[in-house]
Amino acid sequence: METTQRTDQRAEQRSAAEQRRRELLEAADRVVLRDGPGASMNAIAAEAGITKPILYRHFGDKGGLYAALAKRHTDALLASLRAALDAPAQRRRRVESTLETYLAAIEARPQVYRFLMHPAEGSPADSGFDVGRHSAPLLRRMGEELAEVIEERVDLGPGGQQLARAWGHGIVGMMHAAGDWWLGERPCSRTELVRALADLLWGRLADAGDRAGGPGF
Repeated sequence: METTQRTDQRAEQRSAAEQRRRELLEAADRVVLRDGPGASMNAIAAEAGITKPILYRHFGDKGGLYAALAKRHTDALLASLRAALDAPAQRRRRVESTLETYLAAIEARPQVYRFLMHPAEGSPADSGFDVGRHSAPLLRRMGEELAEVIEERVDLGPGGQQLARAWGHGIVGMMHAAGDWWLGERPCSRTELVRALADLLWGRLADAGDRAGGPGF
């Protein structure tokens, strides 16, 4: 009986801690949407109605908070990208839809994108927070996820796994670099950029067959 009660108490404590962590991340999101890369631990703690030491207790430091926010947003983006890739449409249209999904996401929440991918001016030297050290794994994760989708759906022949990984990381790198440029300068519409990037990708992908027995692409 006592063992069951202790187990129940631990489960309740874990549930309460997870709920509190979600609430803190939501508060952090609100500050990031307002302040972008300039979002500070002080501002996030104030938004959450707690002291900074309590925030540190949950996340350790700004790097820990960044990693938690990054996972939250990357999970949502990857789910959207997979949905676009799996939609019932012609392959070219799905390529365009995937590019559109990524660009629409960074356009809808530019401050979040800048917080994840760009440091505040002067912050690396002043705070010791190296955004590149944290953002690089995000792009790597997206590249690996996209590589898995390509390998599952496209018959690339001998060496297909390596080629799929090269394509996955290359496409993510292209989306990131082109999207970063576009978000900063807005030289064209989102539709025009999607079409331009799809044209660049379309070469060998258009000629590749679907993998036998797979979901197709």
